[in-house]
Amino acid sequence: MTASGTSQSGTPAIERTDLAPGYTISRVIKGSWQLSAGHSTVDRNQAVDDMAAFVEAGVTAFDCADIYTGVEDLIGAFRRRYPDLAAKTRVHTKFVPDDDVLETLDRSYVTGIVDRSLKRLGQERLDLVQFSWWRYDADRYVEVMGWLDDERRKGKIELLGVTNFNTPALARILDAGIPVASNQLQYSLLDDRPDRAMAALCHSRGVGLLTYGTLAGGFLSERWLGVPEPTDGFDNRSLIKYKLIIDDFGGWEMFQNLLQALDIVARRHASTISAVATRFMLDRPAVAACILGARNTSHLPDTLRVFDLNLTPQDTAELEAVTAARHGPDGDVFDLERDRTGKHGRIMKYNLNRDTG
Repeated sequence: MTASGTSQSGTPAIERTDLAPGYTISRVIKGSWQLSAGHSTVDRNQAVDDMAAFVEAGVTAFDCADIYTGVEDLIGAFRRRYPDLAAKTRVHTKFVPDDDVLETLDRSYVTGIVDRSLKRLGQERLDLVQFSWWRYDADRYVEVMGWLDDERRKGKIELLGVTNFNTPALARILDAGIPVASNQLQYSLLDDRPDRAMAALCHSRGVGLLTYGTLAGGFLSERWLGVPEPTDGFDNRSLIKYKLIIDDFGGWEMFQNLLQALDIVARRHASTISAVATRFMLDRPAVAACILGARNTSHLPDTLRVFDLNLTPQDTAELEAVTAARHGPDGDVFDLERDRTGKHGRIMKYNLNRDTG
C-alpha cells in the first residue's frame, strides 16, 4: 500500500508504504554505505544533524549494516541526540556473516551480531534485519536464517528481510516457512536481473523489493551526460562497481544513449535525470522503496523531486526503447558478484564483519 500527496508547505509529500501490517516506511530510504569508515571521511556531528534533516523532510527510513564500519554507531548517536525524530524512524540493518565462518558459525554467533547491533543503535528491538550469505556451497543459509528468526521470536527483531539472495535460494527460505518482509537487491535501469524471476516471486509471496544501485552510484545523473568514458581508475569503490555494470549493459555509448533519453524525459517534466531514474524504479511491480546513498543534505532537494513526478506511458516507452538493446548484466540476482574469478567478484570484500569491532 502506498500513499502520497502534497504537504502543507506545498512541497510533494514523500510516498509511504507498508512492508508489513503496522510497519510503514518512506518509499525513499536514506542509504549509508557512503558514511562507512574507509569509504569517505565523515564529520560525525554533521552526519548526525543531516540524518535529522532527512527525517524532518519525510525520509523516515535508514539503511545500514553490521559491516558498514561505524554507521550503526552514527545512527545510534542520532537516536540519542534527536529522540523525538528517532521515534519516527525505521532503521534497517543487516546480518552479514563473514565468508570464512559460513561452515562453522553457530547460534551464539547470530545472537552476538544481533546483540551488537542493538547496542550500537541503542534500540530495544531491531526494526528490520536483512540476511546475507556469501556462498551457496556452504548450504546452511536456511538453518542460519531460522536462528535469526528465533531472535525475532524472542522480541529482538520486528521484521526479517534478505539481501542479495538469488531466486532459488529465496524460494527455499520462504518454503521453509520463515517470514520474509523484504528483499534488498541491486535493481536499476542499467541492471534488470530481478526482472527475470525474482520480482515475480516477491510479488507473488508478498515480499517488498528494496532497491539499491538505483542511481548506479551517481552515474545516472547530469554529471555524466556527454562525458567521455573515464580511462583512469576510480577512488570510490561504488563507482568501480557500477562502471562494471555499465560495461555489461552495453558500454559507454549505450550508457550515454540512456542518459540522453533520461535527460529528454527530465526536461519534459522540469525534473532531473536522477529523479526520473528513481521514479521509473518506484513504478516497477513489487518495488516497495528505493535506497539512495546520501552522504549529506545536498542530495535532499533532488530526492524530494521524485515525488513530484509522474511518468507517462510515452516517457516509459522511450526509456524502455533504450534498455531493450541491453547486452547484460547476465544471470540471476547477485550471481555475478558471487563468482570470485569474475570481474565483479574480484572487487568484493567478503570478510568485513570481523573488522567492524
